[in-house]
Amino acid sequence: MTTQGTAAPADALASRTRWRLGRRGAFWAAASVLALVLWSSGAPSVLYPIYAEQWHLTPLTITMVFATYQLALIIVLPLFGSLSDQFGRRLVMLAGVALIAASAILFAVASDVSFLFIGRTLQGAGAGLAMGSATASLIENNTSANPRFASSMATISTATGLTLALVLSGAVAQFAPLPLLWSYIVLLVLSVASIGALALSPDDTPIRLQRWRPQAPSMPRGIRLRFAIATLSVSLAYCVGAIFLSLGAHMITQFAHTGNSALVGALLGVSAATIGLTALFLSRVPPNVSIGIGATLTLVSLGLMAAASTAGSVILFLGWCIFGGIAYSFAFTGGLGLINRVASPRHRGSTLSLLYLVSYALQAGTAIGVGALATAGGLSTAVGIAALSLTALSAAVLVLMLVAARATRQAI
Repeated sequence: MTTQGTAAPADALASRTRWRLGRRGAFWAAASVLALVLWSSGAPSVLYPIYAEQWHLTPLTITMVFATYQLALIIVLPLFGSLSDQFGRRLVMLAGVALIAASAILFAVASDVSFLFIGRTLQGAGAGLAMGSATASLIENNTSANPRFASSMATISTATGLTLALVLSGAVAQFAPLPLLWSYIVLLVLSVASIGALALSPDDTPIRLQRWRPQAPSMPRGIRLRFAIATLSVSLAYCVGAIFLSLGAHMITQFAHTGNSALVGALLGVSAATIGLTALFLSRVPPNVSIGIGATLTLVSLGLMAAASTAGSVILFLGWCIFGGIAYSFAFTGGLGLINRVASPRHRGSTLSLLYLVSYALQAGTAIGVGALATAGGLSTAVGIAALSLTALSAAVLVLMLVAARATRQAI
């Protein structure tokens, strides 16, 4: 009887274990969460001109809707940025994805712009919970011998999610009935699938749970300069992306004189696809080299962006998409790679959350600023001023890299 009594629980435990994903499965589940976060962020981008036409929205209103996502992140990250360090990556990712699923429902039933603001708030809150914990999970469950593989996969995952969201949203809006519905139905289905994958992932809840209290994201001592370089590099990518995702569809519509949503989605998807394709080759590139190349290529892409806006050229816009995508991939991957290298595992979730907090704050400011300028003085003027501002940010990254290199030589 004793043998039977102990065998049954053992068999039940073995059965539960068989249905659990291993470390490799947890890695890919985290990658799927990052893809989903960017899918949710990019899903409305192709549809903004449709919303603007149906509800008579100005560029400022559109960019404020876009920036609500970032503003929600700015609120969530200081409160919950270290949550995954205390309760495990998996539980926090589950909460984040659940909020993204709720946002998809709100977007699907939206009848006026207030639904968009609330939906973007839920998306931002979900991303605030999911991104830092998913990035940390990628690093901690990396089964590759190359430690930089996790950073590259983070870039590839986000680029894949964004590319598919832009292209699919455009195609559905152009060829399917109810263009403002089906993109969010797909997002809801993907959210449910991601929740299922996370539910099967290993439970990484710490053995000793700490009493939770709001704790601002922070960075360990001794990494301030490298943190600044990494954060500004990621911020540079995000700020260019803010212009692209909030007003890119309007730029295409104005330049190409077309309302074809499929064409808009395809052109926007070129940049996101370029990000992912470039990231495939970055796993062996040192973070400092990647950051330097990213900042330099961003300068080229900003020139193309300003020229495209001034000339009203779709060809120049496509060039911006390609060069901007390559620059984004180098800058984002390099920034994450540098943080992964210098942040201790104990504080990694909090450090990543602080990086995302600063990056999204700058992205929100860029989006709202460009939207206000476009409403007041026209799209071309707004893009030109943004290009000059981001040129200064690119230069700041390069200067800080020179300072860090000099400090390293002096230390030797």
